[in-house]
Amino acid sequence: MHPTLQRLDEIAGRVAARDDTIALLGLGSAGAQRGRLDDHSDLDFFLVVEEGATSRYATETDWLATTCPLVWSFAHERHGRKALFADGIFLEYGVFTVPELRRVPFRGARVVWRRPDAPPGLTESDAPVPRPPFDTVEFHLNEALANLYVGLHRDLRGEHLSAARFIQGHAVDRVIALLRLSAGEPPYRDVFDDSRRVERTYPPHVLPLEGMVPGYLGNAAAARVILDWLSVRFPVPPPLREALESLLQRKIGRPA
Repeated sequence: MHPTLQRLDEIAGRVAARDDTIALLGLGSAGAQRGRLDDHSDLDFFLVVEEGATSRYATETDWLATTCPLVWSFAHERHGRKALFADGIFLEYGVFTVPELRRVPFRGARVVWRRPDAPPGLTESDAPVPRPPFDTVEFHLNEALANLYVGLHRDLRGEHLSAARFIQGHAVDRVIALLRLSAGEPPYRDVFDDSRRVERTYPPHVLPLEGMVPGYLGNAAAARVILDWLSVRFPVPPPLREALESLLQRKIGRPA
């Protein structure tokens, strides 16, 4: 067994001996998609507890440290923590009651341990996964173009960091969404983050990330690659293409 999964089983053994715990659910590569687990995977899980026990398990770590010493931890939200074991296993977890769990959007959970009287359906969430307003080619194409337009203006203003987020971040996200819609659902897709595992799914000649994400001072070059990529595959409205070309010319004409 992989050490990460073995650690999760050890944690399950500890919480199973307590009266105020109901279930332990593995998530991500420790959940239903264990086939993608490797030496770089985090340990993600939910602990389901009785009413009144959430705060204790979310703020205290003694129940974890009995499996291996913790060298660092912090609360990243009201219901959970991120932490590092002494042997290098990094974990992120949330602690919820059953009613709270029903309101949390998640997918692909696996029951590692459950109390015999635990309610059914703990691996299914009633909460919808956050999505963009429209998951269509038209939306993602036009949103990508809008990101390029806003990003190039900010780059010309000297706001290179904000520009990078629009061009090399938001616009690239839309490119990945367009690939998903045109090429089919990728294996092991993370519904919360489409950027996960794209390098395994799309080779460089399909998704030229090196050109689309060149770095802090590479916004114009990134916009050029993204605009050309979109123009070859989708009908870019001529007025917007002309506006983007004009912005790119203004950027190129400026001294470095």
